[in-house]
Amino acid sequence: MEQVFPYEHLHAFTRDVFLKIGCTPEHAQLAATVLLSADLRGIDSHGVARLSGYIRLWEAGRINPLPDIRIVHETPSTAVVDGDGGLGLVVAPFAMQVAIEKAKIAGTGWVSVRHSNHFGIAGYHAMMALRHDMIGMAMTNASPLVAPTFATERMLGTNPIAVAIPAATQPAFVADFATTTAANGKLEILQRKEQEAPLGWIQDKNGVPSTNPNELKSGGALLPLGGDREHGSHKGYCLGSVVDIFSAVLSGANYGPWAPPFVSFLPLPPDPVGKGLGHFFGAMRVDAFRPADEFKDHMDTWINRFRNAATAEGHEKVLIPGDPEREMQAERLEAGVPLLGPVVKDLGEIAMKFKIDF
Repeated sequence: MEQVFPYEHLHAFTRDVFLKIGCTPEHAQLAATVLLSADLRGIDSHGVARLSGYIRLWEAGRINPLPDIRIVHETPSTAVVDGDGGLGLVVAPFAMQVAIEKAKIAGTGWVSVRHSNHFGIAGYHAMMALRHDMIGMAMTNASPLVAPTFATERMLGTNPIAVAIPAATQPAFVADFATTTAANGKLEILQRKEQEAPLGWIQDKNGVPSTNPNELKSGGALLPLGGDREHGSHKGYCLGSVVDIFSAVLSGANYGPWAPPFVSFLPLPPDPVGKGLGHFFGAMRVDAFRPADEFKDHMDTWINRFRNAATAEGHEKVLIPGDPEREMQAERLEAGVPLLGPVVKDLGEIAMKFKIDF
């Protein structure tokens, strides 16, 4: 059963929780905004449903609420940022802003991040570039839950990629997707709803396709985008690998099976190859390639032409990446954010723990 909460209510509550774990007011406000952007955009698996996970990581000493986020290496167009174990919700916007500032000077800016944590939805960070007439990119590695094609071992995370591209009168093009067939949060939602997973999402510990959303708890694994070799899972495996290398091998974070798990009850790998989780960000000034107004006019042409493509029977229109999330955000800002019963229960328990009104 769902309950609906006003966005402002959830934001204030989430901010107060981050204050309780020791974040500065500025960081608590930012972390709440980044986290709730997932709920607003309909990516419920990455919003307040994850708040209890962040709290458990903090309790386990794996999140530093007062990080010294700093640039540890840079060139005119690149940088490496060390997040000092801080919330990825705070570290990532810092790093993306560095990429934007680099792009203002050099035309493009590229930033790799180490020693961070889960950063919410990739789309939030990529979209930071839009207001500067820039194309934004964001990606991150994540807990190893994904078996490469033909493997039974969990070697990669869901490793999302987001790209945000400005337009003139049309809404921005915003692609934000995991490199797996489905993100782990989608399995958590199915578990709460007591529903089965579609074939192609997961496999059991022996590599056999499964529909049990609890399979990961028994040694199973998520599958790369495509699901199996016949449907192109090797391509999803390649995409996830690129994200892992850009985010972690390039920055000095942990990669592959050494990436720290998001859940606090699993131990950290005993032989780390780097520091924390890694992210990668890019910002490209449109006018480094052609006049920004000219480009955005052509983006309008591109978007309009795709919107008006002939549709298959039973479908009203072709969607542009970012359309469903933008429409959902407008709806939820007006009507409120629906939360499943187990999520409401989790938030109630957090409220009791920190003596906050929920």
